[in-house]
Amino acid sequence: MNSTNNNEDTEKSKETQVAHSEETKISVQDYTGEGYALPYGRVTDEIADKNLTQIEEAAISFFKENYKTDVTVHNVVGAKDGATVFVESKGEPHFYTYAVVPIDELEKKVMTEKIWADEFQVENAIKGGLYSMIFKEEFNQLDNYFDSLTAEGQITGRTKESIQNVGGKGFSTPYYFISIADETAIQPVYDLFMKNPAESAENLRKAFKDNSFSAENLFINIQLFMADKNASPDKKLFDQIIKDLEEMTSIPRGSYSFVLNDNFIDKQSSSGMGDNSLDLLEDIIKE
Repeated sequence: MNSTNNNEDTEKSKETQVAHSEETKISVQDYTGEGYALPYGRVTDEIADKNLTQIEEAAISFFKENYKTDVTVHNVVGAKDGATVFVESKGEPHFYTYAVVPIDELEKKVMTEKIWADEFQVENAIKGGLYSMIFKEEFNQLDNYFDSLTAEGQITGRTKESIQNVGGKGFSTPYYFISIADETAIQPVYDLFMKNPAESAENLRKAFKDNSFSAENLFINIQLFMADKNASPDKKLFDQIIKDLEEMTSIPRGSYSFVLNDNFIDKQSSSGMGDNSLDLLEDIIKE
């Protein structure tokens, strides 16, 4: 009897989890970041809401003073012991990132004077933005390709609002984001930008160390969605996009990963990955 009851409880638990998972799903075209949540953030979220102006001012000052960059604050989300502040740079280099404002739950106080950010994460975000800035023509080619796919009506990307509100992933578009493993080639570009944020794209490009660049260390992470709410990821379309990427010669150098999801995204985690997602097993390397 005990064994039977335990099995029944397990099955009920599984059913509840599935139902909960289904409740948090939303069509990617409708997702703006609303419903996104971080662990243990309910109380801090409420405190942050009451101090939004103070938090926004602190974040804007923080990025201007430490990274010579003007930013727009798009969203503030409560987390354990603090609030995560999602920001977007104004102009170029264009990127998304975030900072954290500590919160004292007992005192119900935001400690804006202790605002901080993961230095590596922010610098990586800026470097991704600089990479896209100095190779603008190549990125335009890539963007035009994805725009043409979207125009055909079969696939779509994330909404701009969702990237702004829960992005925080460096240089991002509705279709992909950049991350960098080895920064040797881009470091002189970053150093020049930090010395003079108004430096021209031409001079920044000259600072790029081509002979130190490895395509395997710069990741262009592509994530697309089916445009039809009832469609599963299409294997034929997935294979065609892979073939197109392999054959293109004028897109940015880098290591391309690719995932094709159905139409839905999880509101709480902002993830589109599902059991039926099609995932490229081996990156496409464009030297």
